[in-house]
Amino acid sequence: MKPILECRGLTKKYGSTFALYNLNIALERGQIIGLLGPNGSGKTTLIKLANGLLRPSGGQILINGSEPGVETKKIVSYLPDRNYLGKHMRVDEIMAYYNTFYDNFSLERASGMLDALSIDPRARLSSLSKGTLEKVQLILVMSREADLYILDEPIGGVDPAARDYILHTILTNYNENATVLISTHLISDIENVLDHVIFLKSGQLVLNASVDEIRTQHRKSVDALFREVFKC
Repeated sequence: MKPILECRGLTKKYGSTFALYNLNIALERGQIIGLLGPNGSGKTTLIKLANGLLRPSGGQILINGSEPGVETKKIVSYLPDRNYLGKHMRVDEIMAYYNTFYDNFSLERASGMLDALSIDPRARLSSLSKGTLEKVQLILVMSREADLYILDEPIGGVDPAARDYILHTILTNYNENATVLISTHLISDIENVLDHVIFLKSGQLVLNASVDEIRTQHRKSVDALFREVFKC
């Protein structure tokens, strides 16, 4: 089976600066993977390349064997790190839009998650707090039956009480053949749900290992190893 995401010598330059340099990784299906690194490490650039929002300067990035484009967008569900929804709309209106636009969107699943978080489907997005708006965005993303979920800081703007529910939502709303790629700075909060981690530094791969390997070989948690590698 093809890797769901593969980078072959992937390079991205902005002027004379390398955001990514000769990156080679392959993400298998059925895993929750942490994409970790300090600011400026290339995480956001990699995410944008995977979603076809940027083009490589060199090498390749492949989604299920194909370069990012119209077809790959059908199997990738992407949560950016900032709001992208029109705030004049109501929650139920944006859900209806998603249901029309994406063949793999489950209106029933989305409604169930709204109920669990006590979010009024008739509320206008402009009336929601930043944390609630981020919950709505995550609900929309996780209500698609995708092959690859790419989540950029999915718990960064919500209160600690909601983080457990959000992580539970991620765990219970993707199928066993799908992959979830999570970029976050809150490593200790998500470590228990991760199967695998990728460390990036200055656009280059520092570590590509399973969480079990880190715990047995390094005898450290992912958070502790991250702090050691990046001197946090």
